[in-house]
Parts: sequence; structure tokens; C-alpha cells
Amino acid sequence: MTPAIKKLIVEYKKRKPEIKKRLEDFAPVHKGKDEDIFQEMCFCLLTANANALHCDKAIRELRETDLLFNGKAHQIRPKLRGRVRFHNKKADFIIGARKLFKDGKNLCVKEKLDFKDVFKVREWLVENIKGLGYKEASHFLRNIGLGKDIAILDRHILKNLKKYNVINKIPASLGSRKIYLDIEEKMKIFSKKVNIPLDEMDLLFWSIQTGFIFK
Repeated sequence: MTPAIKKLIVEYKKRKPEIKKRLEDFAPVHKGKDEDIFQEMCFCLLTANANALHCDKAIRELRETDLLFNGKAHQIRPKLRGRVRFHNKKADFIIGARKLFKDGKNLCVKEKLDFKDVFKVREWLVENIKGLGYKEASHFLRNIGLGKDIAILDRHILKNLKKYNVINKIPASLGSRKIYLDIEEKMKIFSKKVNIPLDEMDLLFWSIQTGFIFK
């Protein structure tokens, strides 16, 4: 075991209680209200190339003003402007996702998504929701308590996977399903090797890089 990996394990032991507590917060979400599940989906639609804290604040404001569930694109855009890159496009993503799950006045997310098979539901999300690639779909599933067996291959994850020689280089793009699943499999093997669960490793890398645990 290299000195770098030994240091990683030390950091994990130090942060483990807080990481587990955060995952406990996520755990019941997919069984809860459709509105809460949809809110997390929209948060993940915003996070590509954007600051997660700014995205979270924008989504909370959209929900508080009921624009998240009933607002039109031109009403949503000003809440995203200055906080989220490509705010016009991402406002359209929220509207598009809402159309898929809204039945009259009600949101029916749980009726349309089969949470029993996380890999199947991830494929469905990627195929059907504009703005959700494998990374964003995995992020969403983790944030609603279903991230145990999937990886969120964000920039900070890829950077760390290269640092620990899990991958040789950071790919120019993760647009290919094959590339994403290949790196995810390598991360799973590394996770078992160092005895750090996959979903905990994401929060560990994030907290080492930012100094705090978020989502």
C-alpha cells in the first residue's frame, strides 16, 4: 500500500462519522415526497460546470416561490442567472423534466421510476431526461439514497482516481457510456481494495478537496 493510499485511509477514518451521517440524510428521500425527489433531480440538472452551493440556493428559492413546480422557463431563468452556467438551457431542462413527471397538478416521480433496479433507472434517466448524463443521473440517485453501487464521476473524483493510479489519465469527455462504465468499474475495484464504500468515497474526495461535506 502506497503512502498516499495510507494517508487517504487515515483521512477516511477521521471523516467517516460525518460522511455516514450525510448518507443517512439521503437514505429515505426516494421513499418520501415526490416533490423532494424532483427537487434533487433539478439540483443535479444544474450542477454541471457550476458551484453546488449556488445551485442548491437557486433550487431552494425556486421551490419556496413555487416556480420549481409551476413556473415557466422565463420565470425560472432570472433565479439561475449569475449562479448557474448556461442558465437559459438549464431552465429548459427543468421544464422538460417536469413535463415527464407531472400528471395534472401532481408530480408522479415514484410512479414512473423503478427504484428497485438502480442501473435500469439510471439508463432510463439518461435516455429520457435532457441534461442528465451518467454523472448527473448517478448524482441524483445518490442524493435520494440509491448511490451504494454507482459512481459520480465528477472532476474531483477523476482527479483523485488519477492521483491514486486507478486511471492512467482523465478522459477529455465522459459522454461515452462505455468510458463511464469502465471507469466506474475501476473505481469499484479500488473501493474494495481500500475498504471504503463507493458512496462514501465520493464524499471523502469532495470533503478533502473543499474542506466540507455537502452533496
